[in-house]
Amino acid sequence: MEKFELKVIVTSTRHERKGGAVANWFFEKAKNHELFNVELLDLKEIDLPMLDEPNHPMQMNYQYAHTKLWSEKVAAADAFVFVIPEYNYGMPPALVNAIDFLFKEWNYKPAALVSYGGISAGLRSAQMAKLIMTTVKMVPLTEAVSIPFFAKKINAEGIFLSDSPIDNSYEVMMKELVRWTRGLVAMRKNMEREG
Repeated sequence: MEKFELKVIVTSTRHERKGGAVANWFFEKAKNHELFNVELLDLKEIDLPMLDEPNHPMQMNYQYAHTKLWSEKVAAADAFVFVIPEYNYGMPPALVNAIDFLFKEWNYKPAALVSYGGISAGLRSAQMAKLIMTTVKMVPLTEAVSIPFFAKKINAEGIFLSDSPIDNSYEVMMKELVRWTRGLVAMRKNMEREG
């Protein structure tokens, strides 16, 4: 059975962040998916500087090792899941920066969003992210996992405890992610053949 490469990207870089618990929950579930090889990427660990490349990312003429490593990780993906909080009604600046470093590596790949927050469940951040993702030709999904009051679901050991509505959202989103991944992989292969 063909397997696809899924990159789960942790987008919060704050020192006191709690989103790692959400990312770990998602990663552990996704690791058991029969159609995905899953890798967890943490923007805090990747530690990209503010965009510093002298050339436009469309040229892929990267000068710095940090960009080349990031390019390799993103290029290897068939699909993405972004674990995303909301900062001041918007998306984390580290994610904006990470997207802006590259262009072609993102093209024609599906992006699913696991957002978390207070009453809004990070939805405003997710909506902002979709605008930027479409500009680099990612395909953000409508189906998502949106977690309100997420901190109440993290126990004393720092483990995120899901519930049936969240688990159901996960299943629906992953089914749709498989559909889009298959379709866009086929499309990219056709584009390569066509030159």
